[in-house]
Amino acid sequence: MSPLYLVTDSLIARAAGHTVPFVVEEACRAGVKWVQLREKELSTREFMVVAAEVKRITQHYGAKLIINDRVDVALAVDADGVHVGQDDMPSIMVRSLIGRGKVIGLSVNNLAELQTITDADVDYLGVATVFPTDTKQDTSSLLGLDGLRAICAQTNLPTFAIGGINASTIQQVMQMGVTGAAVVSAICGHPSPYEATCALIQLIDESV
Repeated sequence: MSPLYLVTDSLIARAAGHTVPFVVEEACRAGVKWVQLREKELSTREFMVVAAEVKRITQHYGAKLIINDRVDVALAVDADGVHVGQDDMPSIMVRSLIGRGKVIGLSVNNLAELQTITDADVDYLGVATVFPTDTKQDTSSLLGLDGLRAICAQTNLPTFAIGGINASTIQQVMQMGVTGAAVVSAICGHPSPYEATCALIQLIDESV
């Protein structure tokens, strides 16, 4: 698995003067191989339109497209997988809908949640929230680096850390036993998503 994982945010991208497809293409051009399309505010129809456009981009660059929450959208555009949270559709049900050939990611916020998913049919974990971030309002249970390390030490599944990860924190994160790091603002909100992605990948390479 590629160590850098882009999670989209259309509001952050728009504030920086970008569209989500533009951000995705620039990030993939720079080397990102995992893209999670996360659109909380769009209607189903609007989400489908964006997802179809992003799918064409990720397919061109050989990257995987993961849809956040919406199994129906993932199926409609033949995405590579779905990422679900603790309050979303159970992963075993997601698997029954999308089949064995697709990827399922699951968010884990603490050790207690990790212990409940030993039998969950998932391919990787999104471990959150590491640092304070504007993209996640409920940060009452921030993991910090120690919490991140503890979770990674107790699972054999690939782990992607998320939450407040940027150029100043990504090297510390990569030393906690994670498979990779997921970023939102550090790419979506950057004046040049391409340059931001290149810099993050270089920092990761230097840390391992």
